Amino acid sequence: MSIQATQQQTLRVLIADDHELTRYTLKLALSTQQSITLVGVACNGQEALEMTKQYKPDVLIMDLQMPVMDGLSASTYIKQVNPQAQIIAYSSFNDPQTEVMSQTAPIDAFCGKDTPTQELIKLITQLGENQQQD
Repeated sequence: MSIQATQQQTLRVLIADDHELTRYTLKLALSTQQSITLVGVACNGQEALEMTKQYKPDVLIMDLQMPVMDGLSASTYIKQVNPQAQIIAYSSFNDPQTEVMSQTAPIDAFCGKDTPTQELIKLITQLGENQQQD
Protein backbone atom coordinates (compact mmCIF):
# COMPACT_ATOMS: atom_id res chain seq x y z
CA MET A 1 0.00 0.00 0.00
CA SER A 2 1.43 3.38 -0.93
CA ILE A 3 1.72 6.29 1.48
CA GLN A 4 -0.75 8.24 -0.64
CA ALA A 5 -3.38 5.49 -0.29
CA THR A 6 -2.91 5.52 3.48
CA GLN A 7 -3.32 9.29 3.61
CA GLN A 8 -6.54 9.12 1.58
CA GLN A 9 -8.06 6.80 4.19
CA THR A 10 -7.31 9.24 6.99
CA LEU A 11 -10.17 11.61 7.80
CA ARG A 12 -9.23 15.27 7.93
CA VAL A 13 -10.96 16.86 10.94
CA LEU A 14 -11.24 20.49 12.06
CA ILE A 15 -12.39 21.56 15.55
CA ALA A 16 -14.11 24.92 16.13
CA ASP A 17 -14.95 25.84 19.72
CA ASP A 18 -14.42 28.99 21.77
CA HIS A 19 -13.64 27.10 25.01
CA GLU A 20 -9.97 26.24 25.37
CA LEU A 21 -10.60 23.15 27.52
CA THR A 22 -13.06 21.73 24.97
CA ARG A 23 -10.60 22.32 22.11
CA TYR A 24 -7.78 20.72 24.09
CA THR A 25 -9.87 17.71 25.15
CA LEU A 26 -11.11 17.06 21.61
CA LYS A 27 -7.61 17.49 20.21
CA LEU A 28 -6.25 14.99 22.74
CA ALA A 29 -9.04 12.46 22.07
CA LEU A 30 -8.69 12.69 18.29
CA SER A 31 -4.89 12.45 18.38
CA THR A 32 -5.19 8.84 19.58
CA GLN A 33 -7.16 7.81 16.48
CA GLN A 34 -5.06 6.45 13.61
CA SER A 35 -7.88 7.05 11.13
CA ILE A 36 -8.14 10.77 11.97
CA THR A 37 -5.78 13.64 11.17
CA LEU A 38 -6.52 16.89 12.98
CA VAL A 39 -5.94 19.65 10.41
CA GLY A 40 -6.88 22.65 12.52
CA VAL A 41 -8.30 24.07 15.72
CA ALA A 42 -10.34 27.29 15.52
CA CYS A 43 -11.57 29.59 18.29
CA ASN A 44 -14.54 30.98 16.34
CA GLY A 45 -16.55 30.53 13.16
CA GLN A 46 -14.49 33.01 11.14
CA GLU A 47 -11.29 31.08 11.90
CA ALA A 48 -13.08 27.82 11.03
CA LEU A 49 -14.09 29.26 7.65
CA GLU A 50 -10.55 30.43 6.88
CA MET A 51 -9.07 27.07 7.96
CA THR A 52 -11.64 25.22 5.84
CA LYS A 53 -10.51 27.17 2.77
CA GLN A 54 -6.89 26.30 3.56
CA TYR A 55 -7.10 22.70 4.80
CA LYS A 56 -10.33 21.32 3.25
CA PRO A 57 -11.39 19.09 6.16
CA ASP A 58 -13.67 16.11 5.63
CA VAL A 59 -15.45 16.65 8.98
CA LEU A 60 -15.85 19.71 11.21
CA ILE A 61 -16.82 19.65 14.87
CA MET A 62 -18.55 23.03 15.19
CA ASP A 63 -19.63 24.69 18.42
CA LEU A 64 -22.85 26.62 17.79
CA GLN A 65 -22.25 29.61 20.05
CA MET A 66 -18.92 31.35 19.47
CA PRO A 67 -17.73 34.96 19.24
CA VAL A 68 -16.96 36.74 15.95
CA MET A 69 -19.08 34.28 13.91
CA ASP A 70 -21.37 31.61 15.39
CA GLY A 71 -21.31 28.01 14.26
CA LEU A 72 -24.55 28.10 12.30
CA SER A 73 -23.45 31.12 10.23
CA ALA A 74 -20.00 29.61 9.71
CA SER A 75 -21.57 26.33 8.57
CA THR A 76 -23.50 28.13 5.85
CA TYR A 77 -20.33 29.77 4.50
CA ILE A 78 -18.28 26.58 4.88
CA LYS A 79 -20.78 24.59 2.79
CA GLN A 80 -20.45 27.26 0.07
CA VAL A 81 -16.65 26.87 -0.13
CA ASN A 82 -16.50 23.13 0.66
CA PRO A 83 -19.90 21.50 -0.04
CA GLN A 84 -18.59 18.00 0.68
CA ALA A 85 -17.54 18.88 4.24
CA GLN A 86 -19.57 17.12 6.90
CA ILE A 87 -20.44 19.36 9.84
CA ILE A 88 -21.27 18.18 13.34
CA ALA A 89 -23.05 20.81 15.44
CA TYR A 90 -21.43 20.33 18.83
CA SER A 91 -23.38 22.03 21.59
CA SER A 92 -24.02 21.91 25.32
CA PHE A 93 -27.52 23.34 24.85
CA ASN A 94 -30.57 21.11 24.99
CA ASP A 95 -32.69 24.03 23.87
CA PRO A 96 -35.26 22.84 21.28
CA GLN A 97 -34.88 26.16 19.43
CA THR A 98 -31.15 25.49 18.95
CA GLU A 99 -31.90 22.06 17.52
CA VAL A 100 -34.51 23.54 15.15
CA MET A 101 -31.98 26.18 14.06
CA SER A 102 -29.38 23.48 13.43
CA GLN A 103 -31.89 21.60 11.28
CA THR A 104 -32.38 24.65 9.04
CA ALA A 105 -28.62 25.27 8.75
CA PRO A 106 -26.42 23.02 6.62
CA ILE A 107 -25.54 20.73 9.53
CA ASP A 108 -25.04 17.02 8.90
CA ALA A 109 -25.35 15.85 12.52
CA PHE A 110 -26.10 17.23 15.99
CA CYS A 111 -24.03 16.07 18.96
CA GLY A 112 -24.37 17.18 22.55
CA LYS A 113 -21.20 17.96 24.48
CA ASP A 114 -22.27 15.35 27.02
CA THR A 115 -21.90 12.61 24.38
CA PRO A 116 -19.24 10.02 25.29
CA THR A 117 -15.99 10.51 23.36
CA GLN A 118 -16.18 7.12 21.63
CA GLU A 119 -19.66 7.94 20.29
CA LEU A 120 -18.39 11.26 18.91
CA ILE A 121 -15.44 9.49 17.25
CA LYS A 122 -17.84 6.93 15.77
CA LEU A 123 -20.01 9.77 14.39
CA ILE A 124 -16.95 11.51 12.91
CA THR A 125 -15.93 8.24 11.23
CA GLN A 126 -19.43 7.59 9.85
CA LEU A 127 -19.75 11.11 8.42
CA GLY A 128 -16.24 10.98 7.01
CA GLU A 129 -16.96 7.71 5.25
CA ASN A 130 -20.16 9.24 3.80
CA GLN A 131 -18.15 12.23 2.57
CA GLN A 132 -15.48 10.07 0.96
CA GLN A 133 -18.10 7.98 -0.88
CA ASP A 134 -19.68 11.03 -2.54
